[in-house]
Amino acid sequence: MERVGTGGHVVFVLHGWFGSSGAWGELTPHLDAERFSYVFPDYRGYGTRKDEAGAHTIAEAAGDVLRLADELGADRFSLIGHSMGGCVMQYVLAEAPGRVRSLFGISPVPATGVPMDEATWGLFSSAAEDPSSRRAIIDFTTGGRHPGAWLDGMVQHSLDNSDKTAFGEYLPSWAKADFADRVVGNPVPVKVVIGEHDPALNEELMLATFGQWYPNLEMEVLPDAGHYAADEIPVTLANTIEVFLDEH
Repeated sequence: MERVGTGGHVVFVLHGWFGSSGAWGELTPHLDAERFSYVFPDYRGYGTRKDEAGAHTIAEAAGDVLRLADELGADRFSLIGHSMGGCVMQYVLAEAPGRVRSLFGISPVPATGVPMDEATWGLFSSAAEDPSSRRAIIDFTTGGRHPGAWLDGMVQHSLDNSDKTAFGEYLPSWAKADFADRVVGNPVPVKVVIGEHDPALNEELMLATFGQWYPNLEMEVLPDAGHYAADEIPVTLANTIEVFLDEH
């Protein structure tokens, strides 16, 4: 776990499949540490918890977030979730709706998972063991726009900060998630941002999922970003996050 800030508004920031609590380094210098307390946890099998045993499911990750909130004395809090973390944040909402102030999704996986054809599922399934598959996924979901050194750095962070078995076991839990019935109609304020260069978690998918479930939803397409806005446009993302949090 990492923490930035001492403000009264506690915000749990939940990483994606390729991330960790340490993957937010481009974003954190631009966050307001006086008004907010940003908490960056790891899921079991990631980062500081890389060697910790677990079931490696969205439900388990959400339960761990709630236990951490209890330990920190955070009765009410907001959640930011990137990709797989966007699925986790919705599961936290399903488990403890009265504790959640707001949700901010960065290219978030819906509560119904992500549809994949056979070839795509094969690529994602191979990523646990094959670094080239991780690289191909990152390159595709950012529009094939970034230099090789950046892609290699993203892959290396993923390899260094995730247990291969845990990484593989999380895939069906988020990609085939099915708990939308537990969040439909929830009035919590929600903002979803998506990168204009992300062909997978795009505006069409967000409108068909988040747009149908959350009556108080805002959505914004971020120019010059793909799936990894925190790395690609950190200053813009930090401002977008805190404008939203200030409203709630």
